[in-house]
Amino acid sequence: MYSHDNRIVVTLDAGGTNLVFGAMRANEFIVEPITYPSQAHDLDKCLETMVRGFLEVIARLDEKPVAISFAFPGPADYPNGIIGGYLPNFPSFRDGVALGPFLEMQFGIPVFINNDGDLFAYGEALGGALPEVNTRLEKAGSAKRYRNLLGYTFGTGLGVGMVVGGQLNRGDNSCVETFCLRHKKMPGIICEDGAAIRAVKRVYGELSGCPDHGLEPKDICEIADGTRPGDAEAAKKAFAEFGEIAGDAMATAVTLTDGLIVIGGGITAARKWIMPSLLQELRSKMHQLNGNELDRVQMQVYDLDDPTEFDAFAKGDMRPLKVYGSDRYVAYDPQKRTGVMISKLGASKAISVGAYAYALSRLDEN
Repeated sequence: MYSHDNRIVVTLDAGGTNLVFGAMRANEFIVEPITYPSQAHDLDKCLETMVRGFLEVIARLDEKPVAISFAFPGPADYPNGIIGGYLPNFPSFRDGVALGPFLEMQFGIPVFINNDGDLFAYGEALGGALPEVNTRLEKAGSAKRYRNLLGYTFGTGLGVGMVVGGQLNRGDNSCVETFCLRHKKMPGIICEDGAAIRAVKRVYGELSGCPDHGLEPKDICEIADGTRPGDAEAAKKAFAEFGEIAGDAMATAVTLTDGLIVIGGGITAARKWIMPSLLQELRSKMHQLNGNELDRVQMQVYDLDDPTEFDAFAKGDMRPLKVYGSDRYVAYDPQKRTGVMISKLGASKAISVGAYAYALSRLDEN
């Protein structure tokens, strides 16, 4: 969708350290990115930087953009473009800033702001994982198609977005979140403390006996891979626990959403150490008081990046079913199934595609 649209949307990757400005046409960037320090502790300087960055991008374009659309980290009243609340990376916004209306007043075009997890999921649903899987299913001769998607970003936090029936579900309060679900091993703690960058660093420090190691997940992944000195077993277990805690949160969410799962973020580089425990958690069992055993997720869970598993996912359990009282048969596939895959677009590109598509979809509605 929108991959052949000639309209231009100006974008922003808003981080606590840097603001990266760009512009998209037909789902692709058309100018070199412009980067400025965020000045996140000073509201006047931050807003001044935003205006300067957008002005510079617009000056490079060969026609006027139709909108500004971007992601902002943290809680907000996104439908009204108001940023406020607990914002560790943007402390000067905590008391509330009408950012959307401010930018609309400055540039005279519509401004759309969303949560980064929401835009990641929306980008993957329109131009990434969802169309990719459905195309592969069609080529495999399967009649199965998917319209629902959960998108997770693994990074500083545990971001999530939800697309239902091809539409972004932002909720009634712009508050579709899973970071605050219970931590499987520490029920009084949020799951994000077990499924974020800080979790990998903490668990590696605890298991290796070096809590002040100063390493980043990339370093710890290299230790697990055996290409860097360190405690390899502690590194592997740190990523495995990450996968377990993330998988537990996903199991709750996908049970309620009944769609596919796509994961993005830098930590996915450690996929081979994360995915086994994540999949094991999604495929785990629960019990009734009478002892009956049930699947934790009421769908069979497949690793869609594994060719053999994808073939089984596409095949399902199709069989002929006789219509009672007649000689007629219908095709019947009783297998309920879902799948997990790593983003091929990458989190940053998917968020930008989501921002672009969201702006155009809103303009088309109006």
